[in-house]
Amino acid sequence: MAKSRLTPKRFLAPKMTITHEKPWTFKVAMAGVVIAIAAGVAWWTYDLGKSFAFGSKISADEVEGLKEKITELTAERDKLSLAANTIESTVNIDKSTQKQLTDQVKALTTENLKLKDDLAFFESLTPSAVGAEGISLQNFKVEMLSPGQLRYRALVMQGGKNGRDFTGEMQFSLNLVQVGKPATMLFPDPKSGDAGKLKLSFRHYQRLEGTITLPEGATVKGVQAKVLSNGQIRAQQMVNL
Repeated sequence: MAKSRLTPKRFLAPKMTITHEKPWTFKVAMAGVVIAIAAGVAWWTYDLGKSFAFGSKISADEVEGLKEKITELTAERDKLSLAANTIESTVNIDKSTQKQLTDQVKALTTENLKLKDDLAFFESLTPSAVGAEGISLQNFKVEMLSPGQLRYRALVMQGGKNGRDFTGEMQFSLNLVQVGKPATMLFPDPKSGDAGKLKLSFRHYQRLEGTITLPEGATVKGVQAKVLSNGQIRAQQMVNL
């Protein structure tokens, strides 16, 4: 009696195929082309089969017509494929254009804020808005750029008929909470000397804008801006956060 031999089966790992996702317009176009070609070939096959079944002969014109139909459908497929690639390229260009427009909008928004500050400044050029000796601090604003960065903006003006230039400096006093305790920070740091001062020199007005680096873990509760000249306060304004 012959013994049966069991041949072990080989188990092969499935092959992995990496494909690139095509736009949905390309998929629809290609599906339409495949369906059209399949329908055309099926119709011609049915017609040819019927001709054979009933004994009629295939003319050379019918064969040539089938070739022309296949050529026409192939050209249409190539045309739609090119259109799909063009659409994909257009989508990529649109993304780049959208980013450029977004950057431009941000830049215009920043410029618009500056223009609003200037407008508010000129609207405030009235005798009642002028402080001691014609010096006034207008439109003082602060905002947090990040947990450790504070941005400030201010306009300092000299009103009246005083034709002399004003010279002085700007100083900020920040009320902080650090490690759960209140603290005060001066900016610029008095230890930085004369070179670190925010100097003012103008006849009519001067805009100041910049950033202040905060101590690690500090929270700002309020900022006071002071305009100083020869150690005396000429104007001041407080902003609470």
